[in-house]
Amino acid sequence: MPQPQPRTVLVGTPDTLRVLSRQLWHLADAPEPIGCVPVGEHVPAGEAIGAAGPVLGPGSELDQICTAHHIERAIVSLPAAMRDQIVRIRADLRRVGVSERFVAPMVEQLSHAPAPLPGSSLGALGAIDPGVLIGREAHAIDRAAVSDALSGKRVLITGAGGSIGSELSRIAAGFAPERLILMERSENALFEIDRQLATRFPGVERAALLHDVVEGDRTLELVSEHAPDVVFHAAAHKHVPLMEDHPAHALSNNVFGTASILDAARAAGAERFVFISTDKAVHPSSVMGATKRLAELYVQGSCAPGGSGSTRAAIVRFGNVLGSAGSVLRIWGAQLAEGEPISVTDERMTRYFMTIPEAAALVTQAGAMTEAGEPRVYMLDMGQPVRIIDLARRFVEAHGLTPRVRRIGVDAGDSVQTAQQVGDIIVTGARPGEKLSERLSYDAETLAPTSHPGIGVLSDEAAHTPGSARAMLDDLSAARSASAGAVLEAIERHVPGLRSARTAA
Repeated sequence: MPQPQPRTVLVGTPDTLRVLSRQLWHLADAPEPIGCVPVGEHVPAGEAIGAAGPVLGPGSELDQICTAHHIERAIVSLPAAMRDQIVRIRADLRRVGVSERFVAPMVEQLSHAPAPLPGSSLGALGAIDPGVLIGREAHAIDRAAVSDALSGKRVLITGAGGSIGSELSRIAAGFAPERLILMERSENALFEIDRQLATRFPGVERAALLHDVVEGDRTLELVSEHAPDVVFHAAAHKHVPLMEDHPAHALSNNVFGTASILDAARAAGAERFVFISTDKAVHPSSVMGATKRLAELYVQGSCAPGGSGSTRAAIVRFGNVLGSAGSVLRIWGAQLAEGEPISVTDERMTRYFMTIPEAAALVTQAGAMTEAGEPRVYMLDMGQPVRIIDLARRFVEAHGLTPRVRRIGVDAGDSVQTAQQVGDIIVTGARPGEKLSERLSYDAETLAPTSHPGIGVLSDEAAHTPGSARAMLDDLSAARSASAGAVLEAIERHVPGLRSARTAA
């Protein structure tokens, strides 16, 4: 038996209400609004506006109308230019506890305006600039150096449909490669990035490979067939709490997937291999961070002097990227869209942040710096760490709300019972594997400048050899199908201190 639809009202200008009601009419399980509330133009109560139903009253009385008619949900469609009205309407709806869904007017959806923040209900307010939220200006890249590395080359990108991988694909396409090879295991993600590139760069030859790099034999076949000159390895499992529950998956994807694509790239004679790492690989307290550290060690050992092949390797280490899949901005945007408070795990927690475009651009810059000999670990200039609670406050304010911090089990009160337009921030407590702060380098590593102000290079005095890399992989191989406890024991043999760090985190 279908669930009853919540009592719904449509809110918008007379024009947007007519279009919105026609859009809803085409939905299989569309809500049947009990009426509409016009904004910006007076329409007498009781008069019908298209299929939106009768006018229940003016927009200035929205909160009273919702209370009188026991409204549970409002579907709002207003032009971006009506920012003040949008902010007021959101305040009215929150005050009376009515959930809101925002539908951008069709004319704006077709105008190629900047896309709203994914998950945000404030699409009509335009995109939120992540760079503004973290208070930094992006570093430019040396286009001549990157062009030398990519132009006329066959460029392969793993995880090409992901946040960083797709941006790397767009950047590489702009440097006129001979061929762009997109490797991705998600069918939908691969389809979308291939579609985008076909539209934006029709002159660039592409190959879309639906493939999981963990499958070593097939990876070698594909890489040998396409013979890339440059490989960017962006594919990874990255969600910290999820990988705590699935350590074997983290080991398989992050370590053996990296070994698979690196070995194939070297066997095919690739000129450059760029591995994307993370600050969570430094003194890791999580399975995800530890497996990325193991992947770093494998790259360093496999491509150390004395081994076979001439592939030049680079490891690029950086912190969090804003706007990526699973990042706080998407989570917070979805929470706001559902009328929920946004969540922060700990008020003391800090992170290094960078935008997706800047991170991907600097990865290509670091790739252009790769040299023969010992693989270099490049560290992107992440600026100063940002308190997550401060970022949450800026995010709430950017949506026209007044931030209010509450703590589970400590602060009480109904977030909507206020005359102000409040955006609640709930402090939930740190999750397994999370640190309060991150580091970008080990104590034994020293940071030196490079020719680019946004990139430093780390010296690592530890001895890495092809033999040590292979021995590590052989030891870990037995744990790939073992129990979670056995996987953790195997990882800790090569990342000493992981268990104590997990306990302290």
